[in-house]
Amino acid sequence: MKKLYFFALAFVLMAGFSCKETKKEATEKVVKDVVQEESVETISFTMEPKSDSTVKGEVTFTQEDDEVTMIANFSGLTPGKHAIHLHEKADCSSYDGKSTGGHWNPTHEPHGKWGAAEGYHKGDIGNFVANEEGNATLTFSTDQWCIGCDDQNRNIVGKAVIVHQGVDDFVSQPSGDAGARISCTGIIQ
Repeated sequence: MKKLYFFALAFVLMAGFSCKETKKEATEKVVKDVVQEESVETISFTMEPKSDSTVKGEVTFTQEDDEVTMIANFSGLTPGKHAIHLHEKADCSSYDGKSTGGHWNPTHEPHGKWGAAEGYHKGDIGNFVANEEGNATLTFSTDQWCIGCDDQNRNIVGKAVIVHQGVDDFVSQPSGDAGARISCTGIIQ
């Protein structure tokens, strides 16, 4: 009888401990998921036409941990390649988009292709291609940007997204000779 009582007590203790561990693991998972969700920041903007263009679009920036991903969708473009950059000021008030200033270049590098050893601006995103209907989607990710952080060499808040009529040649200084600014949005949080 004592053996049966001992086994029953051992079973109850193991079951109770097992339930407690399962509850603890579930709680830890929920806390971990909440923390992960809190580390993701997203901001979205609508692009507006400039310089007599009809180019519209939506741009979303998402920061997860140390990486920012930009997803941009455009319509109203002429088919072919177009340049896209981040510019200094989130001010799209002028007719031609020039109120945004030059390319965002907090580290005072020469203009170039993103990642070039010779240097590049933090706003030198590059070129993308519009299809025959004038639509385009661009995805760009980097750990050299942040959304609202204290590092002004990385913080994209207060900058503008500009789409150009032409192609960035990655050589011409100071901005790649990409032509008219045909669409604009300011990144304001």
